[in-house]
Amino acid sequence: MELLIKQVENEYELDHCLFIRKAVFVNEQGVPLDEEYDEWDNASTTIPHIIVYDGETPVATSRLRVVEGVAKLERICVMKDYRKYGVGKMLVEHMEQLAREQGLTQAKLNGQTQAASFYERLGYVKSSDIFLESDIPHVLFTKSL
Repeated sequence: MELLIKQVENEYELDHCLFIRKAVFVNEQGVPLDEEYDEWDNASTTIPHIIVYDGETPVATSRLRVVEGVAKLERICVMKDYRKYGVGKMLVEHMEQLAREQGLTQAKLNGQTQAASFYERLGYVKSSDIFLESDIPHVLFTKSL
């Protein structure tokens, strides 16, 4: 594998992010397409979208917003064939570093309960009861950066 992680710089790379999210969230997990995409999913937004490539192949994505002074890690997903190689960890750690560079000291994310142990291994703590997003059980996770 030749993994490259980078911030999205153009519409072409953003399209790769949306392709990955459609494959994982819509096709694999059944999230309705109209619930997956929102106002932050266009090239004119200033929030960073992150993408991971294996050579020329897009394999993972996420985005980072600042909400009430806290880094909010969103839309974290990895293509099925790449989930056992530490790509998700690399993605989360990259976003945490971006947040630190912006002077942020706290991070949060709404993680699917089936991924709870993954986030806990990265130092995140469950900070809410279970709630549903697109009919999928989630928990709010928080971490000091």
